[in-house]
Amino acid sequence: MSTVHTDIVTPAGKVYEGDVHMVCVRSKDGELGILPNHLPIVAPLEIALVRLKHEDEKIVDYVAVHGGFIQVSRKSITILSEAAELKADIDVARAEKAKAEAEEQLNTLHETSEGYEEAHLKLKRSELRLSTAAIDDSIPEA
Repeated sequence: MSTVHTDIVTPAGKVYEGDVHMVCVRSKDGELGILPNHLPIVAPLEIALVRLKHEDEKIVDYVAVHGGFIQVSRKSITILSEAAELKADIDVARAEKAKAEAEEQLNTLHETSEGYEEAHLKLKRSELRLSTAAIDDSIPEA
């Protein structure tokens, strides 16, 4: 099997760098599975999980990516995001606190209120962190 060099970059620096067999992301238009030698594309990303599958496909790295863009060339994949966290780096207590704060804010705001969209995004990001941290690596992906 062949691989493609993949980087996940935020303003704070590189979150991930390595050669993988497949990158699975959720773009604004839907799920993408990108293999080596994929046609070049640039696509905006959702706040969602990124799965990085290695050659043996039993090893998968999980990264919580908070939107951004993916740029694919035949030789490399780059994900640019405001924030991204490897599964192992997620602070579950901090994510739970952020989720509770966002839910509290949303309960006091109307959909048209100032701050509603920001609270909604905070909730989505914290839920992504928690779901990523909860992934059981011992269960192979289907």
